[in-house]
Amino acid sequence: MTASLLEVTDLDVIYPGGRGRKPFHALRSVSLDIRPGETVGLVGESGSGKTTLGRAVLGLAPVGGGSIRFDGRDISHLSRRERRTLAGDIQVVFQDPYSSLNPSMTIEQILAEPLTANGVEGRAARNKVKDLLDKVRLPTDAAGRLPKEFSGGQRQRIAIARALALDPRLIVADEAVSALDLSTQARVLDLFVEIQEATGVAYLFVTHDLSVVRHVSHRVAVLYRGEIVEQGDVAQVTGAPEHPYTQRLFMAAPVPDPDRQERRRAERLRMIEQQREQAEQAGAGGV
Repeated sequence: MTASLLEVTDLDVIYPGGRGRKPFHALRSVSLDIRPGETVGLVGESGSGKTTLGRAVLGLAPVGGGSIRFDGRDISHLSRRERRTLAGDIQVVFQDPYSSLNPSMTIEQILAEPLTANGVEGRAARNKVKDLLDKVRLPTDAAGRLPKEFSGGQRQRIAIARALALDPRLIVADEAVSALDLSTQARVLDLFVEIQEATGVAYLFVTHDLSVVRHVSHRVAVLYRGEIVEQGDVAQVTGAPEHPYTQRLFMAAPVPDPDRQERRRAERLRMIEQQREQAEQAGAGGV
């Protein structure tokens, strides 16, 4: 079996409270791994901790326990200077394509910025920008235009191109298609898959949407209140989920048939009520 590229082991993330508030335990004993060229989907509702895990991998969240290892190296507590040395290996695509690009810079300047910071200049940088635009299926003349001249889907393609500039080995995609309409989502997800097949890059794909997970992931981890409650092969987890929370997520996913959607909604409400009753009975039994 291929050695893991990213290993998260028993990870705790604790945010300090301050002003009389208690510290917030955002993640508890979270463990997962990603192999080279693999996509692991990290799914959960808002507040589950999935974005926090992505931020911890990027060095943007405080690690209170456990470890994060990249290619065998512990990166849990790197300094800012040490973290910069990882920029070529770990990149990110954020959720909002409208705010993640500098509106005053041309696309060529946006894509050349990480190259220049790493010593690539002149003709080599221009050629790399052309190659990046080709990778994300944008015309060469896009280089001289501003972000405001592009649609949301096109801007997200530009953000993906920027993430690819330094040929990373891992990209954290944080709700990277949730701000797009469904048809644009599908095209951008296809692009992620194409790029992975061409480059071998690995993805940690953070999302609340199980349909997105099914589209791009090899394996899935489900987060609930800061803990992983289920993980495994994408077909197993999304096709026959075992944990009640994963089942509820599946029932909440929209389907095009209104009658089927209504039945799923009713089943989800029934499951929530049943689980509430079970929790109350367990609480009463412990008194």
